[in-house]
Amino acid sequence: MSATTRTLYLAAPRGFCAGVDRAIDIVDMALDVYGAPIWVRHEIVHNRHVVDDLKRKGAIFTDDLADVPEGAVVIFSAHGVSPAVRAEAKARKLRALDATCPLVTKVHLEALRYAKDGYSIVMIGHRNHVEVIGTLGEAPDAIVVCETVAEVEALALPNPEKVAYITQTTLSLDDCKAMVDALRRRYPMVKEPAKDDICYATQNRQNAVKVMAPKVATLLVVGAPASSNANRLVEVGQALGADSHLIESAEDIRAEWLTGDVGLTAGASTPENIVQACVARICALGDYEVEQFQLVEERVVFPLPGELLVAAQDKGVALTGGNAMAAERARTTRGSAN
Repeated sequence: MSATTRTLYLAAPRGFCAGVDRAIDIVDMALDVYGAPIWVRHEIVHNRHVVDDLKRKGAIFTDDLADVPEGAVVIFSAHGVSPAVRAEAKARKLRALDATCPLVTKVHLEALRYAKDGYSIVMIGHRNHVEVIGTLGEAPDAIVVCETVAEVEALALPNPEKVAYITQTTLSLDDCKAMVDALRRRYPMVKEPAKDDICYATQNRQNAVKVMAPKVATLLVVGAPASSNANRLVEVGQALGADSHLIESAEDIRAEWLTGDVGLTAGASTPENIVQACVARICALGDYEVEQFQLVEERVVFPLPGELLVAAQDKGVALTGGNAMAAERARTTRGSAN
């Protein structure tokens, strides 16, 4: 390595998580099975590259089910939807497929359970984020959303002994901890989720940045402006002193940012080909040696909806490995139910 050679640390894990992989696979398979157009409520994930690619294949994205023709196939995005949206789809005789991330579904079920047991539920998250809006719809009379420690400290809940909390899955680990600590101080008997609500992928990507950021002058996070988990990665890098920037593509990288060693990571909705284009751009702007920076290995896989797999099998769409077995299980279960 020459005296002027710098290092480009490429974080791993990065990019697509299991929930995003599943959501995109659901849209792709639905297009194969049912043909275009397929309607998707909200962006399937927050990434314009993914959305634009699916549009080219025949997906139509909308935030209003009234846009969807009666009887059409509609897919709920990975962020989840409220019961009211599900009811509207049923009333309009839409063929709904659910691409909600299973980890978001877990939070929905927690909200339902706490509400049923008479708890006031504090949801830690960003109140205008689509995931929070969907979760809030599960028990709107029982849930209060808090975005800051100050909001937690200002809470005045009716029964201090019947308080529980849930969280958005894509938060900053450190910000969430500060709010949970404040909640524990204010309501010592607060009931906590049996398992952390912040998803494994969010945690892994933030932890990788925490280790990598002190090594670099600049941190680049590839992700969409609307992506909560990508924005949190930028904040983590900034807090550790790295000059951190959110970029959507290689074209966003500015030469003046590259003043020393660089760290590159990606939000959970970012395709790997976009990351590799950014690697090429950085190396074209300076003498960089790429070094893989792997913190942990992710092996999580979420199954596709059984009804879609059965339909794919009936249509003659090739299924491999776990999907083929899942289709047979779903077919057997459906036959037993009938």
